[in-house]
Amino acid sequence: MQKALYDKYAGKMYAVCLRYMSNADDAQDILQDGFIKVYKNLERFRGEGSFEGWVRRIFVNTAIEQIRKKKNDLSLTEKEESIELKSVSAIENINEKDLMKIIRDLSPGYRAVFNLYVVEGYSHKEIGDMLGISEGTSKSQLARARMILQEKIKR
Repeated sequence: MQKALYDKYAGKMYAVCLRYMSNADDAQDILQDGFIKVYKNLERFRGEGSFEGWVRRIFVNTAIEQIRKKKNDLSLTEKEESIELKSVSAIENINEKDLMKIIRDLSPGYRAVFNLYVVEGYSHKEIGDMLGISEGTSKSQLARARMILQEKIKR
């Protein structure tokens, strides 16, 4: 049963892991840790929502735990916290593979906030609670991540 679960979800969950980690080795570590958690907690799945969604949440949380361990990278200066949100319209003109590489090049803090907000759909309050940062820090990290992405895409 474990092999069947792995075979079915490994590809999708590895893609999730890559979004949060800066390199393939770290993503592979998260993939392994995530599957261990899935296997250990199978009896906790209550059938509310999709099984894949439940598995995905475990992987996102596993990635967040790893990011918390490296929390020193999440610190920002007061100047960065005052940045307002800006849109990234240039993203529409770049292919997915190149965009994923640019996102992976973001610092761990910026990458985590960007993925949690833009991809996973969490609110800044939820992100703050997950990462142990303030809501304002989450907003400013998203703004900074978007600005960095926009600058790199323009090049």
